[in-house]
Amino acid sequence: MKVLIAEDDRTSRALLQGSLLKLGYEVVEAVDGASAWNALGMTSARIVVSDWVMPDTDGLELCRRVRARKDAPYVYFILLSGKRIGADHYAEAMDEGVDDFLTKPLDVDALRIRLRVAERIVQLTERVRSLEGILPMCAYCRRIRDERGSYQSLEEFVSAKTPAQFSHGVCPECVKIHFPDA
Repeated sequence: MKVLIAEDDRTSRALLQGSLLKLGYEVVEAVDGASAWNALGMTSARIVVSDWVMPDTDGLELCRRVRARKDAPYVYFILLSGKRIGADHYAEAMDEGVDDFLTKPLDVDALRIRLRVAERIVQLTERVRSLEGILPMCAYCRRIRDERGSYQSLEEFVSAKTPAQFSHGVCPECVKIHFPDA
């Protein structure tokens, strides 16, 4: 999975990038919030780890912009700070759409754990998005194409993605067509 990092401090950015690479992530680097905003539009990053305090566009403003995008895939947003910590600051950031927090200096184990949660949330939002959106259906056989490109019946697709169960019956119109003598 691709992670976008926004960090104005060169040393902190290098540490974060190295940690992410070691954990197996593809990394897109940005030196500030404005360049991170531009990079987000050009990449498929679904996780952002941003410093809170940066010149011009800070991490919280970057998060506001990410949340304001319409019809865009969900981006999990982790805010990193060494200065703005505590319940009041966290509550403010959560109100603006931040998903999680990390404090400086960076704890790589805490980063790894938060990224596992981020991946889970991103995958779940994709599942919800596909179920809420238009289903890719074959015009002839009416089967649904899943995320792997395989086709399956509507019942199989919905059963695999949701807790829904099917109960089959025959509607009055089909009774007239298929059982005209009934």
